Amino acid sequence: KRKYTRYGYLFTIPFVLAFLAFQLYSIIYTFAISFTKLKGWETTLNFIGFDNYFVLLRNPFFLKAFKNTWIIWGMNFIPQIVLALLLAHWMTDLKLKIRGAGLFKVAFYMPNIITAASVSILFMALFGYPTGPINQLLMQFGVIDEPYNFFRSVFVTRGIVAFIQMWMWYGQTFIILSAAILGINPALYEAAMVDGASSRHMFFHITLPLIKPVLLYIFVTSLIGGMQMFDIPFLLTNGNPDFAVETMTMFIYKQAFLGSRNFYMAATASVALFVIVSVLSLLLFNVFGDKEKGGEDA
Repeated sequence: KRKYTRYGYLFTIPFVLAFLAFQLYSIIYTFAISFTKLKGWETTLNFIGFDNYFVLLRNPFFLKAFKNTWIIWGMNFIPQIVLALLLAHWMTDLKLKIRGAGLFKVAFYMPNIITAASVSILFMALFGYPTGPINQLLMQFGVIDEPYNFFRSVFVTRGIVAFIQMWMWYGQTFIILSAAILGINPALYEAAMVDGASSRHMFFHITLPLIKPVLLYIFVTSLIGGMQMFDIPFLLTNGNPDFAVETMTMFIYKQAFLGSRNFYMAATASVALFVIVSVLSLLLFNVFGDKEKGGEDA
């Protein structure tokens, strides 16, 4: 009997070696720093126990960053997954048979390959005050009487950041979902159409149940990426106005590399972020994962 399991281990060797060489020490050292008061140019690790974690939980800037991260991720992920599901369903529907589906896939994926810096500059120009194109259009159509400074509004700034995140990543989510749907046996859809099932019934009773493992994967990876959100809010407004879009990774960056360089607080927040993501990912796998069904589908 031929066993293919060993080939899987062989393919993981390059990642494991790179992880051991470049990341494992950094992770262990970050955990160690979180139990010290290391800052500035100090090199001595004076351990103080769990005091940093108690201080972090009372830090208003960290708590606000924690709240902001969840709000922006929710505003981004919900429309992203809904839009990606609809597009994937339409592009793979046997009844619709949309022409040029490949061209649409390329167009939807394009925002994902644009650098965050370019996207930030683009949206800063679009929503610029007072002469940005959005302001000009709104005044031309009589929606507003004078230019509006979008980036001085907490709600609008969060909405813009969430929209950018959604716009950049819905294409990748769409591609993954399309691949999952195309992997379903076409005979199931053909049998359903013979029985008179509509596209909506096939979507809810065939497609969604069979792509459940892929949806779980998207949920977990989006959660991990959302909790690590940094580039767009940092480049767009540097967390302003009033720290409205400052995320947890921005808090970590500012603690480590700005001001008094509080490495201990940055490390503590990093460990807290690691624990939050790990616990939530495990909960998602336990709540939504179906091991037996997932194993058969894989």
